[in-house]
Amino acid sequence: MNWKKYIVLGLTGLSLGSCSKFDDINTNPNAATKASAPMLATTLILDISKNSLGSISSMMNGKSIIRMEFPENAQYNYLGRASFDGLTVLNNVEKMVALSPEGTYKNSYTALGKFIRAYKFFWLSMQVGDVPYTQALLGEKGTLNPAYTSQKEVMTDILKELEEADKLFAAGAKFDGDPIYGGDITKWRKFVNTFELQVLLHLYKKTGEADLRVKERFAAIVAEKPIFQSNDDNFQLVYSDLAGQRYPFYKLGNTTQLYTMMTTVVVDRLKDLNDYRLFYYANPSAIRVAAGKEVSAWDAYAGYDPSMVYADLSVIFGGKDYSNVNSRYLELANAEPVYVLSYAMAKFMLAEGVVRGWISGSAADHYSEGIRASMKFTAGYTPDNVLFHHNRKLTNDYIESYIASDKVKLKTAGGLETQLEQIISQRYLSTFMLHAPYDAFFENRRTGYPAFPLNPKSNLNVPADKFPVRWIYPQKELDYNTENVNNAIKSQFSGNDDYNQTMWILK
Repeated sequence: MNWKKYIVLGLTGLSLGSCSKFDDINTNPNAATKASAPMLATTLILDISKNSLGSISSMMNGKSIIRMEFPENAQYNYLGRASFDGLTVLNNVEKMVALSPEGTYKNSYTALGKFIRAYKFFWLSMQVGDVPYTQALLGEKGTLNPAYTSQKEVMTDILKELEEADKLFAAGAKFDGDPIYGGDITKWRKFVNTFELQVLLHLYKKTGEADLRVKERFAAIVAEKPIFQSNDDNFQLVYSDLAGQRYPFYKLGNTTQLYTMMTTVVVDRLKDLNDYRLFYYANPSAIRVAAGKEVSAWDAYAGYDPSMVYADLSVIFGGKDYSNVNSRYLELANAEPVYVLSYAMAKFMLAEGVVRGWISGSAADHYSEGIRASMKFTAGYTPDNVLFHHNRKLTNDYIESYIASDKVKLKTAGGLETQLEQIISQRYLSTFMLHAPYDAFFENRRTGYPAFPLNPKSNLNVPADKFPVRWIYPQKELDYNTENVNNAIKSQFSGNDDYNQTMWILK
């Protein structure tokens, strides 16, 4: 115990001596000592930029990746409890606005704050339903147990905040602290408006709600406001070969790739469409190549059903006859950017808007441009190395022939569901290893596409013949905000906080 005594005595001596000397010695002259609007803006923007590649569970949940280190809850449809901890970063919004100079700069920072709030609350509500919203983040003002706001009210206010953000950015100026767009307010307007299109499509069952004006808002954005126009508009995080800035799947200190396998949901769809993205997304089976298959051969690639019982997958994994993710994800520290929202996704959203009758125009043209943008993105960020494209290059000629092929082009017969299946499936393929957290889950929940395999023998949801449709509320809420969360559960789900309960947006 003597060493502890000496430390205590030493600290006591320091406290009795000159505090100013201690502060001088322990102050980093290169570190900021006061917050600023640009600094807080950076914190907020990076918070929403760190998307799903940092969470392998999102990819397992979206059935694009199998992970074999041990049986994974996400792979077998156990969602667990949501977390509200991600909202704490929003405490920076009010401070950022207060610290910004008056005039056009304050407009930009206010717009940014409104957008970040809308973005964070939207995806949280999409997980559980009603959330603390109107009274959220008021702890410093004495509201320690916030009441819950209905999902309809949350969505209504989110749409309002997004429209206000667009107007404020339009009246703003280029601002500091933005690591994605460099403070370009036009690009931010495009992002805000394109995101609002995404929100509105999730509200497609609510077109009868006159106060929401879902179809009218969608059409007005497309007709009157700036939205994504090319891959240059993607809201994406670009990586570099520097500590803390490397691609999240890069091999250095990362053992995840030792346990991953490709799924049939991705591989079989790409094969069926003769889609060269297969050769950019995956590696061939080492067993098949050793047996004489060319790396450019379609049957050198093998994906497996992600719903297979873990013990059966273990046999396949041990035999090594499977495709893993492409080596470029592992070998390139700067790999490709990872986006929250992309031009390709925007074009697929516009195609859906046309087939739903919300806007005029050619669904086929939007759909084709979405595919083109996806393929050019992948080709543009992949070095010309056989290890990464396996001699199946995504050339311009190939891309155009693919889009024009009978298997790929948007069908004119079959009605809404046939076209929707094609659009959402291509959207899914475009976001492999790229999309925001749980995007594939939410799209499948919303449309049923692409179809995910369901195996009652491995499904952790109860009942085992259904996919879960929501997360359950955080334990912290049950422990510390008991009355309010219980009221929300009662009003929405008759008191049953269950994975299979249908929230307002799904009704």
